[in-house]
Amino acid sequence: MFFMLISTLFTFAQQKGKASFYNHKMKGHHTSDGGKYQPDSLTCAHRTLPFGTLLKVRNPSNNKEVIVRVTDRGPHRKNFLIDLSYSAARQLDIIREGIASVEIIKLDSLPNWKFTFPQDSTVALNGNSKVFTFK
Repeated sequence: MFFMLISTLFTFAQQKGKASFYNHKMKGHHTSDGGKYQPDSLTCAHRTLPFGTLLKVRNPSNNKEVIVRVTDRGPHRKNFLIDLSYSAARQLDIIREGIASVEIIKLDSLPNWKFTFPQDSTVALNGNSKVFTFK
């Protein structure tokens, strides 16, 4: 019983699958969390994770990483794991291919700070002088 509980807690430690990204026609459309999609945001769509969940997404073919926030439901295509914003896909260098294999890790071990995602991909912690850059 204990091992089943532990394995259930860590089932999302890391997932691998296919990622696609939103095209520019989606700009301004409402996302499932009530916001509006902006191509320059670092956001994503995931089928089950709660809105606001932070994910580290890695492209194993070039080792590029980006941190995104879940704001929408999807992808609606079978056998896909995640839909990325245009900016997140650009940082992972998957724009040309349109689809890529990725690994995602849920970042639930971070302290409960509010994050802002500026256009230059720098993540700044509100109320704290520390600034982290993810490239």
